[in-house]
Amino acid sequence: MTPYQDSEDRDFRTTMRLLRRHVSNEDMRKFESYMAEIFAAFGMDLSTPATKETPQRFVRALFDVTAGYDGDPKLLKAFETECRSGSDCRISQVIQGPIRFFALCEHHALPFYGQAYLGYIANERIIGISKLTRLVRLFAKRFAVQERIGQQIADALQAMLQPHGVAVYLEAHHLCTQMRGVQEASALTRTTFWRGEYEDNAELRAEFFTACGLQR
Repeated sequence: MTPYQDSEDRDFRTTMRLLRRHVSNEDMRKFESYMAEIFAAFGMDLSTPATKETPQRFVRALFDVTAGYDGDPKLLKAFETECRSGSDCRISQVIQGPIRFFALCEHHALPFYGQAYLGYIANERIIGISKLTRLVRLFAKRFAVQERIGQQIADALQAMLQPHGVAVYLEAHHLCTQMRGVQEASALTRTTFWRGEYEDNAELRAEFFTACGLQR
C-alpha cells in the first residue's frame, strides 16, 4: 500500500465516525419535554392513552433513525481482488441494487425515501456485497440531502477500495414537497455520481443502467 493509500484509509476511518453518540437520560427527558410543548401547542392532546408517551417515542425514534452518525466499523474491512491483470479488470463491474433507504431532509426534518444502485470496477480490493447496503444506510440515516448522500457513497467507495471506477444512482420521493409546499405527490428526484472509468465511458454507464434494470 502506498503512503497516499494509507493516508486515504486514515481519512476514511475518520469519516466513519466510529464513536457512538451519547445522550444522557437527563438530556433525553429534557428533549421530550420540549417536544411535548411543541405537540401541545400544535394541537395534540397529550392526555390520551395513545398520545401521552408520544413525545418520548418521537425523540427516541429520531435518535434511532439518525444512527448513521455512529458510523459502522464493519465497513472498514476490504478484501484482495482476484482480478489482477488483463483488460477485463478495468471494465468488469460489481453492481448492487435496488437498495432501499430512508432519510431525513436537513431542510425540514421530513423524510425522503427511495432506492440506490451502486457499481464499482475493482482494482486491488473488493468489499462484501452486504457492505454496499450498509454504506448506503450509513449516510442515509443522518440529516441529509440526496445529492450529498450520493457524493458521500461515491467518495467512501473510492477511499475504501481505490477502484478503477464508481457509479452511484439514487432515486427518491421527498415528503417535504409532497406534504407541504407544492404538494407534488408523484415527483421522483434522480441523481447520478460517477468516478474514474465511468466519467468518460458512456458504454460503461449504459451497461450500469441496463444491469440495474433502468431504462436510459
